[in-house]
Amino acid sequence: MPIGPLTMAAIYLTIWWTVLFGILPLGTSKEDHSRPPTDGAQWGAPEKPDLKRKFITTTWVSAILWAIVMLVIFTGIMPLPSLPST
Repeated sequence: MPIGPLTMAAIYLTIWWTVLFGILPLGTSKEDHSRPPTDGAQWGAPEKPDLKRKFITTTWVSAILWAIVMLVIFTGIMPLPSLPST
């Protein structure tokens, strides 16, 4: 086995956060700046962020990308460098 389970989990979390930042801006609408927000929101905050749907989308997209990365690593298409043993 070229990598351990902890490294696999670290790769998945890295992919998940990267995908999340790519998915977060999708589907947001522009705020109307003609009047100030009255509900305590900020000017740049989206009206309907829909975070649950975005987290679910992030999870399955990350799982697919992680599976591709693991396939590439385990088939040897992209071999990992050997660390020198001391």
